[in-house]
Amino acid sequence: MIFTGISDEAGQAIEIQIKAHKELGWDYIELRNVDQENLTMMSEEKFEEVYKKVIEANMKVSCFSSCIANWATKISGDFKKDYDELKRAIPRMKKFNTKYIRVMSWPNDKDNPWDEEKWSKEVIRRMKELVKIAQDNQIIIVHENCSGWGGESPDNMVRLVEEMDSPNFKLLYDTGNVLHYNKGIDPWDFYMKVKPYIEYIHIKDYDEKGKATFPGEGRAKVKEILTDLKKSGYKGFVSIEPHLASVVHEGKVGDPEITYKTYITYGKKLMALL
Repeated sequence: MIFTGISDEAGQAIEIQIKAHKELGWDYIELRNVDQENLTMMSEEKFEEVYKKVIEANMKVSCFSSCIANWATKISGDFKKDYDELKRAIPRMKKFNTKYIRVMSWPNDKDNPWDEEKWSKEVIRRMKELVKIAQDNQIIIVHENCSGWGGESPDNMVRLVEEMDSPNFKLLYDTGNVLHYNKGIDPWDFYMKVKPYIEYIHIKDYDEKGKATFPGEGRAKVKEILTDLKKSGYKGFVSIEPHLASVVHEGKVGDPEITYKTYITYGKKLMALL
């Protein structure tokens, strides 16, 4: 397994993110936000600045954590935004020699909810368009069990894989999201249903009160899942997303020193656990 992490949870500046991964001894970094701007949404000038610093540090990028179809979108919104984001991300991915881009699958409209059939149909239609772009550009879309139709259940995740029917569409399994988004579903049961299609792993953990914990200290079956992945010969990325000192995508940025130290501790605990 290859260690990496969503580095904005170590700090906002790219220099801090690189420093944290260097301290952990990791060669890879999963990029999401730098200075509160997503890698796929920032200006060309800003991207070039980030690119230069990552390359000069001899770091490699495991995945782009994009905004595509994520928690901040909705199924009734403008699909062109997501389409354009993927098109904009591809040359940046190519520059970093990165093959994975993380997506979700459009949460329902809370103000005017769509019925299940209409929602699923539109998600599948949109995702097929994105997967066609991925196929044409030899990249892989990894769908996370998070906000959106696909993340509602393991069955929806599997159905997406079957509907896409493409080597350029795989699943990203987040250990903690089952507890956060899928009340009543056992994390082990969810994992086993999607296991054949998993291409990338995110590590989060939560206790019985829904509070984030260090890996293996909560109820997300992190130890059991990592043990099974290891026995199964999984050689892919295992990426940390602590959600302890900071929850960056929700705008919750904690004390910089505590945030950094927590990230380092989290990474070390994961390595010890594995």
